[in-house]
Amino acid sequence: MKVKGDFSKQYSLLGDYVLELQRTNEDTTMKIDLERDYNLRLKDLLGLDGYFMKGQYPGQLLLAVAIDVNHGIYHGSYAIVEPENTSSWSWFLTCLGDDLDLNPMSNFTFISNRQKGILSAIAQVFPKAEHRFCVRHIYENFKAQWKGNQFTKLVWKCAAATNVPYFDKQMGKLKNLDKDAYEYLQKIPSQHWLKSHFSGRAHCDVLLNNLCEVFNRQLVDGRDVPIITCLEFIREYLVKIIVNVKNVISKSPSPLTPATTKLFEAIKYKPTFYTVLWNGGTKYQASGPYED
Repeated sequence: MKVKGDFSKQYSLLGDYVLELQRTNEDTTMKIDLERDYNLRLKDLLGLDGYFMKGQYPGQLLLAVAIDVNHGIYHGSYAIVEPENTSSWSWFLTCLGDDLDLNPMSNFTFISNRQKGILSAIAQVFPKAEHRFCVRHIYENFKAQWKGNQFTKLVWKCAAATNVPYFDKQMGKLKNLDKDAYEYLQKIPSQHWLKSHFSGRAHCDVLLNNLCEVFNRQLVDGRDVPIITCLEFIREYLVKIIVNVKNVISKSPSPLTPATTKLFEAIKYKPTFYTVLWNGGTKYQASGPYED
């Protein structure tokens, strides 16, 4: 028997095959049920942000950007809407949920700059989601009142602390330095900006919402043109990025991605500096030289 075509390649063409059958035979019903492949390998975190359109007509470009398994920025979803508000963000998040198969009770994680409408929109569409606040934006507001290197170091040490005792120690130092500054940060719910208080749902310790900002810098020239030209500008840029990401990952000499391999090489000797104490049950205490 002569095989006509390549087995693997034809599976990749099934989507186009179904679309063509449906186009030429309107009464045909065909369905493909796929396992989520690349999406599953994205970390369960999305950065959200909105940017002004610069053309003749007002509007906002809403972005949702992820981190791929090679620790790179993977550009997810985008939409052009009316002025940024709860309604536009709710619509965008609902579309995003449909695209990623996220139900309203999904334990997903978002990070944002707390821009207008997004807090209430996430609470409405994904009430169980974790919502991180960009630490850089928190710090920018903080330093308007408390300037100086001491304040800067303590804010970032608090945010980046990997455990509660170390966080408490840094907050204690801030309280001794300036009680008002301490109370200002205490008012921000800890689960939204402190690494030591994150739920751990997303296997990602991102504290900054620079995902969207990197994406936006590439789209500046596309935000001051007519809408279809803008959408084509974004689409063509995304095609190039997606191809580049896949090419980089496919060239990895190991089962791990290049970035992950490099990370393991950098940290594989660090455990030798720790001592481990067993509690006799199912837990262990690890003590090391980094105050952790």
